[in-house]
Amino acid sequence: MENGHFTRLHLIRLRMTRLVTWAGEQTIALRAPAVFLLLWSCFWNAFIYNLGAANQGPERWVKAIEAFEREDAEDKSLTGGVMFLGSSSIRMWRSLAEDFPRQKVCNRGFGGSTIPDSLHFFDRIVLPRRPNTIVLYAGDNDVAAGHGADQVYGNYLAFVDRVKKSLPKTKLVFIAIKPSLKRWELAPVMKQANRKVRRHAFWHRGVLYADIWTPMLGSNRKPRKELFIEDGLHLSPAGYEIWKHVLAPLLD
Repeated sequence: MENGHFTRLHLIRLRMTRLVTWAGEQTIALRAPAVFLLLWSCFWNAFIYNLGAANQGPERWVKAIEAFEREDAEDKSLTGGVMFLGSSSIRMWRSLAEDFPRQKVCNRGFGGSTIPDSLHFFDRIVLPRRPNTIVLYAGDNDVAAGHGADQVYGNYLAFVDRVKKSLPKTKLVFIAIKPSLKRWELAPVMKQANRKVRRHAFWHRGVLYADIWTPMLGSNRKPRKELFIEDGLHLSPAGYEIWKHVLAPLLD
């Protein structure tokens, strides 16, 4: 997403430069007020794009992160256990404690976050808990933001490296980017990213890949409608039931 913002901003600046040059070279061009309005429009668009880029940064999740920090401060007994970390598919998993009764679980899902977002707030929401296991679901929003498979995989490797350096005894379980009705057109990129992560996890100790992609497809090899709520993106109870059965053996 960041690269897209910078590319569009660069184009705006390029157009502004050309417009200024054009305005100065014209002998019978627009009147001064009209030129001023055109230039002002370009400057305003550039400002809006800059503002949009800033709003897409990890700081948009600060309130959610601060809420997690207050919870950590109030209950110091929640260290260890299994931390579920990631985007709204984790945040909306209301039945985590019921689905994994043998585990001490902690939900740290926040909005439409990406892998870099989880990495950005690692010191604030992961380290204080020092979980025995981190279950990460991210990459879905990354692909939706225009990130390619290589970029998603690179961000995943950065997250793995952070875990290994800060919590060397902690196991990491990466939930495959899910197939969904709403984002099915992005399936080729998602499958490619999943293959890269699965291959890495196979060869690296302490990292596991949870394949929820395959059981979420029907006989037509497309996402099963009953696994999603009305928006076609987030999971229904039936969808979480599949995730539970895939993850349970990996957490024991």
